[in-house]
Amino acid sequence: MTMFPSNRWPASVQVSAPGRLHMGFLDLNGELGRRFGSVGLALDPVCTRLHAERADSVEVSGDAPERTARVADRMLAQLGRPGGIRLHLETAIPEHVGLGSGTQLALAIGAAASRLYGLSWETPRIAHELDRGARSGIGVGAFDHGGFLLDGGRGATDRPPPLLSRLPFPSAWRVLLLLDTGEHGLHGNAELQAFRDLPRFPAASAAELCRIALMQLLPAIHEADLAGFAEAIWALQTRVGDHFAPAQGARFTSPLVAELLEQAAAAGLPAGQSSWGPTGFVVLPDQAAAERYRATLQQAQPALDFRICQGRNTGAEVLEHQARRLAST
Repeated sequence: MTMFPSNRWPASVQVSAPGRLHMGFLDLNGELGRRFGSVGLALDPVCTRLHAERADSVEVSGDAPERTARVADRMLAQLGRPGGIRLHLETAIPEHVGLGSGTQLALAIGAAASRLYGLSWETPRIAHELDRGARSGIGVGAFDHGGFLLDGGRGATDRPPPLLSRLPFPSAWRVLLLLDTGEHGLHGNAELQAFRDLPRFPAASAAELCRIALMQLLPAIHEADLAGFAEAIWALQTRVGDHFAPAQGARFTSPLVAELLEQAAAAGLPAGQSSWGPTGFVVLPDQAAAERYRATLQQAQPALDFRICQGRNTGAEVLEHQARRLAST
């Protein structure tokens, strides 16, 4: 831990933390000593953005005030320093839809509080102190680096999984989000119960997914091979989705989203569900193709919302501001 003199502490901190897609687990079996292993992508412009200042207590304004206050209280307790924090949440990633809202809010608050009080805490430590990244390292990787990410799964410790690969996502590609505002993905105690109740994932299936990730998925991203990426991500999505079906009701959480994902995959496009959903995604080769495809889906399924994004190849933006000094006269 590095601590700086109080006269060097910033007067305020602004943080913009990217949303993310969690595209699936690689090894839910765990016989080799590590479990889960994830792939995912940082998104732009989906983000959580906040402004923070030191205060005598915790003061919160903007979106999700209760959740923000709970995280701030816990982070200040972990810092072990007297004082509070004034937080204004300018925009927040929607909760419980599969875009990483909880982790990115926690990391943004943690980064802001750490810097306001002259401490230099790395993101994995903040995640650990705030109980984030228990199964996946994609949120931490998205915050620190952005890009297309693969982590090494949870080992014997309770630290977030290590990031093993970070590749730039092809800049021309676009991600079309399929948003079902009438559904929510599993979270909290229901999510924990689901992991306890699901049957053991076959070791042979885990081995196949790890092979697909190494020999097909990552090379497709590196070479901007959309067809190869589509084949690899659908193999991952179908095997993991079918395993989670007893907990989420089907391969994909939202029946409306599921129908469109099946159609996209049949057309050779990368498609799937992020985390527990209900948000789905389809990857298109460029902006024009994404706009045409969005128009087609809007006409076919007007009950859903659609948003065009791109991969974000940089991590969170953390800006420190010093107090302005009046010029002497």
